[in-house]
Amino acid sequence: MANLSESTSPSIQQETGIVYLVGAGPGAVDLITVRGAKLLAQANIVLHDALVTPEMLELCPQAIKISVGKRSGQRSAAQEHINQQLIDAARRHAVVVRLKGGDPMLFGRADEEMSALEQAGIQFEVVPGITTAMAAAASVKLPLTKRGIARSVALFTSSTAPGETTETRIPDCDTLIQYMGGREAMLTAQRMLANNFPNHYPVVVVQSCSRPDEQHLHMTLVQLAEGLPHCEGPVLVMMGYAMQKRLFSV
Repeated sequence: MANLSESTSPSIQQETGIVYLVGAGPGAVDLITVRGAKLLAQANIVLHDALVTPEMLELCPQAIKISVGKRSGQRSAAQEHINQQLIDAARRHAVVVRLKGGDPMLFGRADEEMSALEQAGIQFEVVPGITTAMAAAASVKLPLTKRGIARSVALFTSSTAPGETTETRIPDCDTLIQYMGGREAMLTAQRMLANNFPNHYPVVVVQSCSRPDEQHLHMTLVQLAEGLPHCEGPVLVMMGYAMQKRLFSV
């Protein structure tokens, strides 16, 4: 794996490159935006999340590629290291791409990276991507909003910072989308049942959205509260009456 071991002396004045925070989309290589793909083709170096696929990285054969996937239990230290890697990369290369799954501005810790770049005086731009909730809704063919049934949507996740409470607040919305689901979604379902949500409340679980191994699971809230089968890929959980299975006439 490539790394950035050398540091630039702060006493040497030099021009820095520009960092692009690019959304890779949900996973499929053809779901990245045209702008994102063009920037990958121009990049000198790409720092990418662990969930970015090898096919996506084929869009930047000319670039140095560095995996900056975070390890469980070391999230804070890992993010600080990523911030420093971005700064070091911009001091050595003209075009730096920070490639993030989904959209950088949604659960992508973009704020921490942008703050670090601002403090270092490094120019950056954000290139949006298709967030997984939208791709999952398209894949299962169930709109997140539906006239007369669902007019509001909440995207939420469980605790993402050390010291935060694990008691995720249940948003007051018609359609609930929990990112990074897994065991956290089971706990959310248990709290929802304790707050008088009906047992039959519809749930759709999407694993590895837009990838070849994508899987869908239709269930109820009471079933979700009992847990999910082991999932290898990233999990998104969608809840609400808009997630009721469609009935197609033949």
